[in-house]
Amino acid sequence: MSEMWARTALQTYRWLGAAIYPFMGTYVALRMTRGKEERGRRHERYGYSKLERPDGPLIWVHAASVGETGAVSSLIQKIRALGINVILTTGTVTSASFARDRFGPDILHQYVPLDMKPAVSRFLNHWQPDLAIFAESEIWPMTILELGARRIPQVLINGRMSDRSFRRWKKRIALAESLFENLSHVAAQTEQDGERFSALGARPVTVTGNLKADVDVPPVDEVDLRRLTSAIGDRARWAAISTHDGEELAAARVHKALSKYRPGLLTIIVPRHPDRTPGLKKALEDRGLGVACRSSGDPVTPATDIFLGDTIGEMGLYLRLTDIAFVGKSLIGEGGQNPLEPAMLGTAILSGPNVSAFTEAYERLTEARGARIVEDEATLAKTVHHLLSQPKVCEAMARAGARVVDEMGGALNRTWQALDPYIHPLRVQAALRSDGPEFRPSSSASGVGPARRSALGWK
Repeated sequence: MSEMWARTALQTYRWLGAAIYPFMGTYVALRMTRGKEERGRRHERYGYSKLERPDGPLIWVHAASVGETGAVSSLIQKIRALGINVILTTGTVTSASFARDRFGPDILHQYVPLDMKPAVSRFLNHWQPDLAIFAESEIWPMTILELGARRIPQVLINGRMSDRSFRRWKKRIALAESLFENLSHVAAQTEQDGERFSALGARPVTVTGNLKADVDVPPVDEVDLRRLTSAIGDRARWAAISTHDGEELAAARVHKALSKYRPGLLTIIVPRHPDRTPGLKKALEDRGLGVACRSSGDPVTPATDIFLGDTIGEMGLYLRLTDIAFVGKSLIGEGGQNPLEPAMLGTAILSGPNVSAFTEAYERLTEARGARIVEDEATLAKTVHHLLSQPKVCEAMARAGARVVDEMGGALNRTWQALDPYIHPLRVQAALRSDGPEFRPSSSASGVGPARRSALGWK
């Protein structure tokens, strides 16, 4: 009965998607008015592309947003070094900009198609990937089923399963099993994540660690850093990064409370979604605060209370300007954000209690005393005040956080090992194409992948 229910649920999902597909233009257009879609690239959401598929093996890598894209950057570079083409899909305008800056023309980038059969089928028909790699928690039923039907291996890397997601899937265990059985491999971040994926029917599952601990230290423009450091001078400062709606105003209230004891305090706020800048700037100024926006090139002067870091790809700059970083989506939001970048750059880390998406990282950081969890806004203000008053405590937290990141390294090599059975045949094909373009391997097997079909001269 449960298997029948799962099949019925997936069929209903397919029918529902087909039914509403003709009306998705309104939804995409609405997102565009809010800055969440690029006007000239809306067609990509429906699986259309203005780009041609390159010859040879092709791997599809999907990363939802900026954080996931950064996490898979080194992996993509390793794939490209083998001569294998990569089509990277992301879901946000900010991640598209990040991918363009990080990779340039070395890879192909598209917005991920809507999880509806017409869009997914059109995307797969055009790109014909030989392997699909998804990052973290990207579970899209129609995409998984379409890849499975085409016998295209699909691997989930840096896989994580939050408490809430696990509870939801457990209530629909037959549905979970019918989806996760299509995954060729799951490379999970932690033992707990691995156990959860296994319980939901994924096979095989290996624990490889968190790729975000293996990324390069966020870069910085040294000229900008020197200029801003000079402008700030010896002012006390702290940062609230990757903040979500409501946390910016909480940081502003903390700023006003601490300014009574620390005249000249500068608060750096880096919203997770910079498109919210106009509303944020007005809300902050309405509270009597002087605001300088990075995107506008506003100078930081003695009258500046809030430096609004509303740009993409400059987290390395903002974190180098402070010794204290509160990491958002944890006080008012849910799940938290990645604390490893601030740990890499030597900041004392603060977070709200809602960090279920990064449980292991925060457990290790707090156990090593590299991070502190604050329960509410008042506790945040007290803790920031304490750290500003005790620079040695702040330095000790920074050193502890850096040690934790070092200890968590190695995820990239372990993930590469998990992917090797799927990448190695494509590596051979790429090498054969470069060494002998006229080579035509023979095969009598059915269901061969598109790179093999291309090599055989099939259409």
